[in-house]
Amino acid sequence: MPVLTHAQSASIDTDGDGLSDEQETTLYRTATHNPDTDGDGYSDGQEIKNGYSPLMPGPQSKLSTSDTDWDGLSDGLEYKFKTDPTNPDTDGDGYSDGAEIRNGYDPTDKTDRDKKLAKQIEINLKGQRMKKILGGVVLAEYPISTGKWKTPTPKGTFKILNKTPRAWSKTYGLYMPWWMAFTRQGHGIHELPEWPNGYKEGTNHLGTPVSHGCVRLGIGPAKDMYDWAPVGTPVVVR
Repeated sequence: MPVLTHAQSASIDTDGDGLSDEQETTLYRTATHNPDTDGDGYSDGQEIKNGYSPLMPGPQSKLSTSDTDWDGLSDGLEYKFKTDPTNPDTDGDGYSDGAEIRNGYDPTDKTDRDKKLAKQIEINLKGQRMKKILGGVVLAEYPISTGKWKTPTPKGTFKILNKTPRAWSKTYGLYMPWWMAFTRQGHGIHELPEWPNGYKEGTNHLGTPVSHGCVRLGIGPAKDMYDWAPVGTPVVVR
């Protein structure tokens, strides 16, 4: 009997569903001898290709929202973090995969149960988008408003220097909720500005560079990023 190379072995697809046996066994946890693991009429390969879970039938099976093992981590993120979507505690440390990701821990490391995953904020000036990244995986992406051409947001690699929930700008006479500074020249990430009379700049500014160099986020995303990113978190502006 000939010995198969790793490449040959990795390409075997016993049930012809478009996923290799290796993918089914180690990543998707689907059946290697059943092309339609969840029995919904669509092959496992078709479901993965179109963004659906091959483990859960019905309209609730979108990878972005389905959670087969009820651990608080969507099936889509389970695949990205290489956790087991059928096991709520992949590394067996007593904490669910979802809880570990929410707190920044590695849910797959069985040797170091206190291992943290690297956090990073990525800002795309051209696309006017911010990415929330943990261990190389994008957890969320939000529309932003960065500096206009006369007062551009600087490009480069920075880090969160300090934080305050409601900063006051003496220069412009307004509040900047959920403030996180990332340069010593006064550039920061914050919620849409709020004037002393209570007027708040609208979400229609998001997606367009209109600021004086800071990075504006909408209501909700700003607090999410503030709560998630500790001082020292890298900020990459491209």
